[in-house]
Amino acid sequence: MNGKKEKNSEKDEKLENKQYEQKQITTLPESVKVDEEQIKKFEKLKQKIEDFKKAVIEDYPFVMSIGILPPNASALFEEDEALPREVIETKPAHIMIIIPEEHFKDIPEIKPKIIKLIKETNENFWIHIKTPVDLWNYGLDSKFEFLDAISASYSVFDNGFLGALRVANIHKSLLLRKFEKYVTSYVIAGSLVRGTAGKDSDVDVFVVIDDTDVKRMPRLELLDKLKGIIYDYIREATILAGVKNILSPQVYLLTDFWQSVKDAHPVIFTFIRDGIPLYDRGTFIPWKLLLKMGRIKPSPEAIDLYMKEGDRTEEIVKRRLIDAMIDIYYGVLTPSQALIMLYGMAPPIHKETPKIFDEIFRKKEKLVEKKYVDILEKAVRLFKEYEHGKLKEISGKEIDKLMQECKDYNDMLKKLREKIEKRVYEKSAKEIYEEIFKLLKTFFGNKSEKALIKDFEDKLIKKGKIEQRFLKIIKKWVEIEKESKKGKIELKDVDVIKKEAIELINSLTEYAQRADLICTEKGTIMQIIYGANRKAELVLTGTDNFLVEGKSIKKIGKERLIDSNKDELEKALAESKGKMSIKISGELFNILERELGKFEVVI
Repeated sequence: MNGKKEKNSEKDEKLENKQYEQKQITTLPESVKVDEEQIKKFEKLKQKIEDFKKAVIEDYPFVMSIGILPPNASALFEEDEALPREVIETKPAHIMIIIPEEHFKDIPEIKPKIIKLIKETNENFWIHIKTPVDLWNYGLDSKFEFLDAISASYSVFDNGFLGALRVANIHKSLLLRKFEKYVTSYVIAGSLVRGTAGKDSDVDVFVVIDDTDVKRMPRLELLDKLKGIIYDYIREATILAGVKNILSPQVYLLTDFWQSVKDAHPVIFTFIRDGIPLYDRGTFIPWKLLLKMGRIKPSPEAIDLYMKEGDRTEEIVKRRLIDAMIDIYYGVLTPSQALIMLYGMAPPIHKETPKIFDEIFRKKEKLVEKKYVDILEKAVRLFKEYEHGKLKEISGKEIDKLMQECKDYNDMLKKLREKIEKRVYEKSAKEIYEEIFKLLKTFFGNKSEKALIKDFEDKLIKKGKIEQRFLKIIKKWVEIEKESKKGKIELKDVDVIKKEAIELINSLTEYAQRADLICTEKGTIMQIIYGANRKAELVLTGTDNFLVEGKSIKKIGKERLIDSNKDELEKALAESKGKMSIKISGELFNILERELGKFEVVI
């Protein structure tokens, strides 16, 4: 007993110490490795083998696979088929030809003809002709090494069956190398077992994990860890097998599997009935035999449970139809709210959406027909009836109708969005245009567009009061306004230049504020340029003189610049109003040069 406890503890510790972390495997497992010398030999025989393959396929196009068995597996097949000693001593290479089960009865006729083709190659080959059922009998007889050898065959021809078997067998070998003592069964199923697997077929496999010997780790945690490794090995097995087939493993804990058998789960019954083990520790095969003998029978409780599923079908379908109605409701409501937001309004509550949508897009803008408003109202009405318990079921026919209406409605919304976006851009373009020229009229009077642009260039751009790039922006915006009036506005043009236009408006606004602050009727103004092209306004009032740069206002004192403010400047300007002349000392310019460095005066 103590020995067993120590053994269990040892297993638990290995699990807890991340025993299941994936280890990179870059070579094939020993059981499926092909001898390098044999491959070289095959290369020399390549042309003869190619001719043999073509002849076989031409005569028997139903052949599924042709492969040359690994040399280290020769003894297995020689003993299994009881080859004469004199044949064994010649050390023949063994060729495995796999044909569909429906041609099993034709083997006595096929084999002599294929042997004749082999003799024509003058090579020492021994032919084995098998069907998938013959192969699966190896698995059912626990002769897994035979399946290992067949999956590792040197492929001469394959319609996808041999490749599918190879990827499953390599995946199995990788798992056994990692944690063999925890794998109870590795079983294939699906199209591979039916013999219909092609080069792109999924390969269905079932892995049963023994969880009866793990004491410390929770069962679900164990399952998650093992699933992670099993799925990690899929890609590696696919690369090693050199196939496109995708492995689709299902992983079960042994205790859960037994419970599913006890409860007569249909999936598990099908798996046991049709599955073929590539590896088994004496668990799966007894299940299969017991099922075949009729000894595994569902309990009355299990039968009742599954019968109830039939009774629940109508209820489930009705609920899903209601769910479909709800999905359709949101499918028309949410994009409708989005377009209301695009129009410039806050998204309304659900029940108000149809009314607002109708008022904006049908009555005001005249962009939407009444039938589309009806679709939206209908969706909202059905949802409200469901919320209040009045609508408890809906027919599939009605869902089909709602789905078509939803599709038509959303097609309409896409076109409506284009129209709204165009109007929004046109409105935005017009507002920006009007704002720009409103500011220009503030500076230069109520003149024509052309005259305002000329004054802007002569009096602001050329004098360095506004950046040069803004002239190009104004001209571009004039072009956009003309195109907008023609209904030919390009949205991309508006997007590109809109940001710069806003910068222009801000710059003009700031200049207007400075001009308003420093009125030419109340003092003498000169512009000073200094430093790295910095600009400031020199305001001379006689008594006090100021330097204004943006929002910064400084008074020119007797020896230096002193921080000042708008009130002090306006007071000085008011006191100087009406003076015929203003006297200033030359020392003022010396102070400015000490404070600012070299500067230029623009009058």
